[in-house]
Amino acid sequence: MSTWIQSRQIGPATVHSLTDGQFRLDGGAMFGSVPRALWERATTPDELNRIRLRINPLLIQLGGENILVETGMWDQGGEKFEAMYALDRDETVFRGLDALGLSPDDIHLVINTHLHFDHAGRNVTTLGDPTFPNARYVVQKQELHDARHTHERSRASYLPAYIDPIEHAGLFEIVDGEHELRPGLSVLPLPGHNLGQQGVVLRQDGQTLVYVADLIPTLAHAPTAYIMGYDLYPVTTLDTRKRHLGQWFEEGAVICTPHDPDTAFAQLHPNPKGGFTLNPAQP
Repeated sequence: MSTWIQSRQIGPATVHSLTDGQFRLDGGAMFGSVPRALWERATTPDELNRIRLRINPLLIQLGGENILVETGMWDQGGEKFEAMYALDRDETVFRGLDALGLSPDDIHLVINTHLHFDHAGRNVTTLGDPTFPNARYVVQKQELHDARHTHERSRASYLPAYIDPIEHAGLFEIVDGEHELRPGLSVLPLPGHNLGQQGVVLRQDGQTLVYVADLIPTLAHAPTAYIMGYDLYPVTTLDTRKRHLGQWFEEGAVICTPHDPDTAFAQLHPNPKGGFTLNPAQP
């Protein structure tokens, strides 16, 4: 069985888009107030109104280090959990690393864009140990606070089982706001989906790549008003998009989304109706 890996050079950095499998979520929830007649042009729901999504971790190889953005989907939810999300685990982040000649021990840094179960669920092994024992796990101070202090709308998205062991092991590298992790590699707050979400910005030799996290979960969500019903602060999502998309377009940035089922690397294009669209990037 072939492994889904797509790769790209950004200056001296080699970037690999990996996968931790596919899953499905309700199409209405994924597109919020956008009518089905519009979002169905981009994706076809199944008989339960769920749309196909992919879990897309990113491996950045830079300066002799292996830096993993997102660890993948929680894998200890049992049969009910797997059926609810129609999980397809034929491909995993571990198979992708293995295909590149790497093991979890070879990861030097993990970046958790946020701590929801479909993004940080692989932080720990089935035994509850850190999956990447030689890595620090970068997270925003706000996000770790919110994961500890959940409410009725956020509680189901955070599971202590993959958060607490990292904290107890002292492996979280807590940052507060925009922060340069390595020369030309930064994390950037992208609030809206929640308050503590961060994106990853790689700038090398005049080239830019941005991992946008759930600010734009798939290419179909690029239009300004196509905001998930899952977003806790949708107007903040709107403001965050307006603040950054124009700059990323001007830079010609390569955009990586966390859940597009088909495209690893995309680029922004002006929408005649306003805002932007996302299309597959040129090789």
